[in-house]
Amino acid sequence: MPEPQSQTLCKACGLCCSGHLFSWVRLNANELDKVENLGLNVIRNDPRQRGFLQPCPVWRNGVCSVYESPDYPSSCRKYKCVVLRKLLDDEITLADGLSQIEEALNLIREVESLLPVSSAISFRERIIEHKENLEKAKKQNFSDAEKSFLQKAKELLEMYEHRFGVDDFIDYEA
Repeated sequence: MPEPQSQTLCKACGLCCSGHLFSWVRLNANELDKVENLGLNVIRNDPRQRGFLQPCPVWRNGVCSVYESPDYPSSCRKYKCVVLRKLLDDEITLADGLSQIEEALNLIREVESLLPVSSAISFRERIIEHKENLEKAKKQNFSDAEKSFLQKAKELLEMYEHRFGVDDFIDYEA
């Protein structure tokens, strides 16, 4: 039996698990131990920021290894990007959705090539860190690479908001 179109789309994407859209994901207090036992890097010290860090270590080759677990995080279960919601609502075809995902992945690769080395683990943290550093520098004349990065980063962050429903740097709250 073929897999549902939604699974095909999600497996082609994975941006909600890879650290590209979020740097961390919120957890309910009762999920902390269960999720930590699944192998996720849990943050516990601030009740307003309880969750796990991205990229998610259980997302491998387009598959979440804990998706079928009863302890699968509720935030993961609830999150549906705009592309997925449109597919589920028959507003776009699978081919359209996959095309939108590929466009996002191509832009991410372009931005990635312009990022300096950083100690930040998630792509989202790295892009924001570099963008903020450039903006703080208030240089009169940015290099071509810096201009390109700033333009592509702006484009990507707008894509995150409009295509994936992510307008907050930190996390997704269902």
